[in-house]
Amino acid sequence: MFLKGSRYENASLFYADDNGEVAFDGVRAREIGKATGVIEHIVREGDRLDLLARHYYNNDRHWWRIIDANPEIMFATDLLLDDWLGQTILIPKIRE
Repeated sequence: MFLKGSRYENASLFYADDNGEVAFDGVRAREIGKATGVIEHIVREGDRLDLLARHYYNNDRHWWRIIDANPEIMFATDLLLDDWLGQTILIPKIRE
């Protein structure tokens, strides 16, 4: 269903209930482990998740790694991080 190596590769499907009905045609949320090997980053004005991903990972599409380490930042509207000024967020190391 997903490409090999996708972060959703091991996510499980929703299963049918006793009536054979599937509540949602898709996959369940993937499990996210505790972030290890992190850098603490203090959010400054103008910080965005994609720009931080480009800075730390050299790839702006890896912004989701920062979200995984900071589950309290959950929505795309938080991409700008305006509400997080002065707060510390975790930047996890990419697992090899």
